[in-house]
Amino acid sequence: MPDEAKPLAPGLRPGESPAAQPARPAEAAAAPDAPPRDDAAAAGTSGRPTTPAAPVTRPKPPAGGRQNGTAKPVGAGPVGPAQSPAPRTGSSNRVRARLARLGVQRSSPYNPVLEPLLRIVRSNDPKIEAATLRQVEQAYQVAERWHRGQKRKSGDPYITHPLAVTTILAELGMDPATLMAGLLHDTVEDTEYGLDTLRRDFGDQVALLVDGVTKLDKVKFGEAAQAETVRKMVVAMAKDPRVLVIKLADRLHNMRTMRYLKREKQEKKARETLEIYAPLAHRLGMNTIKWELEDLAFAILYPKMYDEIVRLVAERAPKRDEYLAVVTDEVQADLRAARIKATVTGRPKHYYSVYQKMIVRGRDFAEIYDLVGIRVLVDTVRDCYAALGTVHARWNPVPGRFKDYIAMPKFNMYQSLHTTVIGPSGKPVELQIRTFDMHRRAEYGIAAHWKYKQEAVAGASKVRTDVPRRTGKDADKDAVNDMAWLRQLLDWQKETEDPSEFLESLRFDLSRNEVFVFTPKGDVIALPAGATPVDFAYAVHTEVGHRTIGARVNGRLVPLESTLDNGDLVEVFTSKAPGAGPSRDWLGFVKSPRARNKIRAWFSKERRDEAIEQGKDSIARAMRKQNLPIQRILTGDSLVTLAHELRYPDISSLYAAIGEGHVTAQNIVQKLVHALGGEDETNEDLAESTPMRSRAKRRAKNDPGVVVKGVDDVWVKLARCCTPVPGDPIIGFVTRGSGVSVHRADCVNVDSLSQQPERILEVEWAPTQSSVFLVAIQVEALDRSRLLSDVTRVLSDQHVNILSAAVQTSRDRVATSRFTFEMGDPKHLGHVLKAVRGVEGVYDVYRVTSTKRP
Repeated sequence: MPDEAKPLAPGLRPGESPAAQPARPAEAAAAPDAPPRDDAAAAGTSGRPTTPAAPVTRPKPPAGGRQNGTAKPVGAGPVGPAQSPAPRTGSSNRVRARLARLGVQRSSPYNPVLEPLLRIVRSNDPKIEAATLRQVEQAYQVAERWHRGQKRKSGDPYITHPLAVTTILAELGMDPATLMAGLLHDTVEDTEYGLDTLRRDFGDQVALLVDGVTKLDKVKFGEAAQAETVRKMVVAMAKDPRVLVIKLADRLHNMRTMRYLKREKQEKKARETLEIYAPLAHRLGMNTIKWELEDLAFAILYPKMYDEIVRLVAERAPKRDEYLAVVTDEVQADLRAARIKATVTGRPKHYYSVYQKMIVRGRDFAEIYDLVGIRVLVDTVRDCYAALGTVHARWNPVPGRFKDYIAMPKFNMYQSLHTTVIGPSGKPVELQIRTFDMHRRAEYGIAAHWKYKQEAVAGASKVRTDVPRRTGKDADKDAVNDMAWLRQLLDWQKETEDPSEFLESLRFDLSRNEVFVFTPKGDVIALPAGATPVDFAYAVHTEVGHRTIGARVNGRLVPLESTLDNGDLVEVFTSKAPGAGPSRDWLGFVKSPRARNKIRAWFSKERRDEAIEQGKDSIARAMRKQNLPIQRILTGDSLVTLAHELRYPDISSLYAAIGEGHVTAQNIVQKLVHALGGEDETNEDLAESTPMRSRAKRRAKNDPGVVVKGVDDVWVKLARCCTPVPGDPIIGFVTRGSGVSVHRADCVNVDSLSQQPERILEVEWAPTQSSVFLVAIQVEALDRSRLLSDVTRVLSDQHVNILSAAVQTSRDRVATSRFTFEMGDPKHLGHVLKAVRGVEGVYDVYRVTSTKRP
């Protein structure tokens, strides 16, 4: 590539040398005339020598954020050589001299601007092939050409941003496909380089990653647009979690360079970072990213508090470091004596975590900062527990402060032993003991999957980006499956139509504390603090949640709204009734977003089913008024064609729209009349209408056994308030949209119904073999263990379908139970009552009806 076609190095002005902006301190020393390095505007370098085990260091938090250049790319086109080389100048001679001092020969096969990045890539994978590095260089060339002419708010060439993001990804140890996507992640959004062209040039895998990171629009329209952006990110992340890793690296570099934005925009981005991105990094186990994002956002939102904590930390650092050295030396000596190979280091305190403990927990700074933390890294899990025993043998542990996250990992795959001991001088010392592999997972989280998987290093150095990579037993997918939380996010976004509601669930889940409870089989279920048995039921399975009718915690029956604690053994009871479903009251006490979304989805579906039925009835009535051939229309293509013309995906959606009032049945029928050539075509017998047949089928399946005198085609249902059965005197009442409701003549609601005499109908019993009736009974008994179980078993033995059960126990230990169930033959009720009376402790049982008092 000729000199003038080479892209600018990150942070350089036109005319400056690439070597004048070194990536690391050692290189800066070799170039004394280089401009001072600005951590906030550098091309994503960490400010210290980069090694595989130390990905992203925390710079001094400035004030920074994402900046989009507004200039259009100049001369953007296909990648190719420049037209003519630039004449050599004294500046180019100085460039060659500096490159020679830095050890970068002019004959280097790669662009000098990429050398710091490629050096990190080679240190992560020494066996990486030259062809793979060429692919990375090609991605840089494409990005540099299409971003040429664009500037960041700082005035730097825009290419410095994708190069910085890619450097962060390399420090995290991400694979070459992710590095290429990092270089190209803004091209589709900010230039005319289309996704199809990118897919052709770099393959499906890189295109998928770039598309996942690409935001919907350059202009944000408030909370809804941000919510939809997060939703899209989660959908793409479920396909490939590397999307979120790129997004987090993008946000990290933007936060490092936020100082050039207006104050209000800085605060908006910082708050968004604290609420969404830092917790997402935590959920994915990427603690190095999380800590830096939090500190950077903290410095912007609370600058005075930030400066004060920095000052306090600086004042106390010498004494704390001295005490830390004593503790570290003693621990190392004990481990050497026990012949345990280990690395013992101090654990850094982060400014935002100190602030959180001071403000949220109300603790004094001295109490927080004087609590020394050390980390012990060993080779094996066996050594973890051996090291724990060694430490506890020297110092007494603090009761209640030991946690075994090795046996029971956290949601983000984090594993470690935590303990607090009374150390030298009687001061508490916190210890984290883990293996080196666990430590890498704790630092990099899900990114460690790509950095440290052995199969990729052994056999996948040459990356093919034209097809999705699968290593071993589909290792990428295994990493996602290890994190059930990712699958949960995908479920949420499918179930929640409103993006803002999805974002609200996500925010709640990211900030929640957890309790761990056990299933009867001993499995561990993680739930948000304050969760109830209903949350537990939905965590087990959606259908279990929908059908839950009761719960037992630690062997005792509890209300469904009771709060669960750590270690509780939870068992739920479910209904086998076909129509069993959740209660709207549950939305008032469930804590988990999963349970809340599942309950809302159930009621949305129920409302849709009801709306479809109402829509069918409405359109049938409107057709009769127009004398249309109902059977031919409803079974033909006319209505389907009309639904498509009105942009409904199917005829059910059209029925639902009619039932919900979005469109009138009369309007639909008028369109049908016009489509069929007018009313003269209607000569078919209305008696063959489909609605009558559908109702006949419905009655044959679940016949209430009641007919309305003088009318055949009427939907009849038995009222639940008084549950009439054959033999009871009954009346009919015409409801709005739900047919005729049948009540006992002495029902408590008859007086209010009689105020509308025009809606009262004469009805009579006409039971058939398929008729089913609702019966409610009340059982009074002396309270004892397993009473409810025995009564329900007897009812089940009598072949009745229990729909609901409610139990109350008075202070004098009298249990009053009310059951509602279905039965086919009311004459069988006497046998049922007799069987229940035979249950031990039952002294009365009778049928319940809501009748008027005499």
